[in-house]
Amino acid sequence: MTQKRLFLALILVTFSLSGQIKGVVKDSLTGKPIPFVNIWVQNENIGSTSEENGMFFINSTENGKKLIFSTLGYEKKTINASLASEVFLKPTAYLLNEVVISKSIGTKQIEIGKNNNEIYQAFDNGPKIDTKFFPYISSYKRTKYLKQVSIYTDSRIENAIIKIHFYEVDSNGFPGEELLDKDFVVTVKKGTRTNRFDLMDFNLKFPKNGLFVGFEKLMIEKNKFEKTITDSNTNITQIQKTYFPFVLYNYVEREFLYTFSGGKWTRKSKQDDGDSPSKMMINEPVITLILSN
Repeated sequence: MTQKRLFLALILVTFSLSGQIKGVVKDSLTGKPIPFVNIWVQNENIGSTSEENGMFFINSTENGKKLIFSTLGYEKKTINASLASEVFLKPTAYLLNEVVISKSIGTKQIEIGKNNNEIYQAFDNGPKIDTKFFPYISSYKRTKYLKQVSIYTDSRIENAIIKIHFYEVDSNGFPGEELLDKDFVVTVKKGTRTNRFDLMDFNLKFPKNGLFVGFEKLMIEKNKFEKTITDSNTNITQIQKTYFPFVLYNYVEREFLYTFSGGKWTRKSKQDDGDSPSKMMINEPVITLILSN
């Protein structure tokens, strides 16, 4: 049996009390707090997530910096950090097309997205959204419903939570509209394991132009793990903070990688480096789907 090697690259996030921005995110119509909002310092790799009560904390940098707030169901908002003590987000108005609803009967199913690579790596990578692309294959018309999603995680705490996103492909090939109209927040158990989540109640069909599935780490107190470390040379003691769960990645050959960070999507490909279009090696989250009829 092949030995699986797990490399955990712990990028430890430490917050200082000085210069910290504190605020709350609310619904502009109801005034109710909005949990799990993705918050970034514009043009910087500094991010956070609002708590279940809408409160957030984020390190300030220079004066004049702006914060970007984004979450499913609300319009994205950019605001000066100095004005972020109370932030109101406007709900998104959805235009619903007339559709014919059909239900899955579940007599057939296939699993897609499995990879033979048995070397995994995990990163404490902040509240960015990393995605995995699932191309459409004509045979999927016989199993067109999304029945289940699985994600491979490592966690040192019980009941850590993350968001899972499902995106159509837009006209430029980027992740576009989300298939769900509200957050899909799931609970991950302690240990290194494959977590499976049922999607049948959503009645989602596999888009014919392909599908992006992404996960979003939530930088909240519930997910925080603290460890006290003393430097043997200086005798200085520090508290290191890590946010779980870690999602595991395969190192695979792909044509592109899409990541949501700093309030926008970025695309990485070999051609971006000046090379001719071809595949490159990337870290891709270990996510699979079960399709059903």
